Amino acid sequence: MHHPDPSPDRSPGPSPDRARPAPTHRAAPAPSRRGLLTVTATVAGAAALAATGPGAALAAPPARRPGPAALRRLISRMSLEEKVGQLFVTRVYGHSATDPDPADAETNRKEFGVSTAAELIAEYHVGGIIYFAWAHNVRDPHQIADLSNGIQRAGLAQPVPVPLLVSTDQEHGVVARIGAPATLLPGAMALGAGGSRADARTAARVAGAELAAMGIRQDYAPVADVNVNPANPVIGVRSFGADPAAAARLVTAQVAGYQGVGVAATAKHFPGHGDTSTDSHTGLPVITHTREEWERLDAPPFRAAIAAGIDSIMTAHLLFPALDPNEDPATLSKPILTGVLREELGFEGVIVTDALDMAGVRQKYGDERVPVLALKAGVDQLLNAPDLPLAWNAVKRAVEDGEIGEERVDASLLRILELKARRGLFDEPLVTRADVDRTVGVRRHLRAADRIADRAVTLLVNRRSGAGGRRALPLHPRRQPRVLVTGADPAAPSGTGGPPTAVLARALTELGFAASAVSTGTSPTREAIDRAVAGAAGQDAVVVTTYNVAAGSPQITLVAELAATGVPVVQLALRNPYDIARLEGVAASLAGYSWTDTDIRAAARVVAGRTDPTGRLPVPVPRADDPAQVLYPIGHGLSY
Repeated sequence: MHHPDPSPDRSPGPSPDRARPAPTHRAAPAPSRRGLLTVTATVAGAAALAATGPGAALAAPPARRPGPAALRRLISRMSLEEKVGQLFVTRVYGHSATDPDPADAETNRKEFGVSTAAELIAEYHVGGIIYFAWAHNVRDPHQIADLSNGIQRAGLAQPVPVPLLVSTDQEHGVVARIGAPATLLPGAMALGAGGSRADARTAARVAGAELAAMGIRQDYAPVADVNVNPANPVIGVRSFGADPAAAARLVTAQVAGYQGVGVAATAKHFPGHGDTSTDSHTGLPVITHTREEWERLDAPPFRAAIAAGIDSIMTAHLLFPALDPNEDPATLSKPILTGVLREELGFEGVIVTDALDMAGVRQKYGDERVPVLALKAGVDQLLNAPDLPLAWNAVKRAVEDGEIGEERVDASLLRILELKARRGLFDEPLVTRADVDRTVGVRRHLRAADRIADRAVTLLVNRRSGAGGRRALPLHPRRQPRVLVTGADPAAPSGTGGPPTAVLARALTELGFAASAVSTGTSPTREAIDRAVAGAAGQDAVVVTTYNVAAGSPQITLVAELAATGVPVVQLALRNPYDIARLEGVAASLAGYSWTDTDIRAAARVVAGRTDPTGRLPVPVPRADDPAQVLYPIGHGLSY
């Protein structure tokens, strides 16, 4: 998902031709928790309220949920403006719904014509808010919970009270909007390497429970794309792997995990983003699979998600000529979204676009037409429009002019409200700080994350020091006490923890080694390489971290010169497992699939022999000199 800086020339607010009263920025009195819930339950036709906290809403009995008839009555009370607003999920700037920092309030005024999240909800009646770190929404768990409550209070203070669906991209691994002290879990490809459906389900349950405790009830996960292209610049380790059947099993497990704790899961990116060499954030990818290849490679995880009862599916901004030859991105394609997803696959849940500020969906049509065409294609939720006032007005005009029937809007709205009801939002939209304290980052979750990470680390190479000699791994602190950790130090995915070389050196030190760290960066200079090589002198082993090594990368030179010192070199791939194909002279090679502190500490335990590596490659590693030839196949992985 694209994370642009606010555009200075963006429309400052709703266009003046809107046939509705000007927004009133007077803060509504905040009703009590009990009062809010009573209002919502009355409007939705729900029964008596349950105990407080997200746990009460996790498995709200069907008898207590507002049914389709009650939700249709709710829709009948809405104005057109309210209906249109419910289709939008937008960013908003600030840590508080009513009192953001001045700079965030100013950004909100520039982009939306209002200062706060509460005012945005009152003005546009949006159905959801998406959280981002760059929008300053996610400082810490208590703050996130307070922001979520402020958003819900604003939604329930509207003339027709409706709770909002707060969402984020918490895939874990390399995409995590919320960092420590929340639990950081291995991402999809690490789970694929572990191969355990139980671990995939546990990871989703832990992630979902913590999101729910902070008031986030829709996660844009799991990734259902099958990564069959090693050059894929946008999916890669976000995918469970290259085996459609294995990916389908893990998708199914994660749907059960998330939705079992009250969080809507979202399979993405339909009809499949796993075989592209273009990033849809910056361009428009083309998938050249035949229809038969789509059925065999791309469709199985989405079919599995639908069979598992997934709440929502996210679209992809890409061309798929075998499914729609009209050169419209899938997000705007009726043949793909209505014809394939709805009619052929039988999906009856919510279809949400990928972020509408991404280049892949903006190249053919303007920002005013994109949301209208998405709805006409079959979309229900419009995510993160680059210009919300423009998009909001465009949809409203399309309904007023008859281009989109109001009954079509009502159909999407019913699906959205049914999702909210299914996840308990009409029953219990608010959370408490106590919910956070007993759920987020608790010891049992951290231990579960460590166990899952241990089972993911994959040992690709483990050479002997000579005929009959010891293998390079595991290292032993008595025989090889001095260890240099050097190499790439990408920024932490969640903005918390790291840098990887320091975390790894510290973890090895705690395991009995005398470890030191020398960072070289992902594109080491000559000076950085010389510093690392000098640091290898007198060491018993070197652990070098690599990050997506491409042809001609100076990381290749770094590893080669370290190996030339004669000190055994252990290479740890921080992201894609393909790095080893371009590296010569390493004594051992590990794939870690991510570089959160959780993943790095798991790799340290494997290096030190505290954990036996059991991970197996979920993707093939092709030869660098001949990509048609496989160097290490799916399922490859060594143990001690």
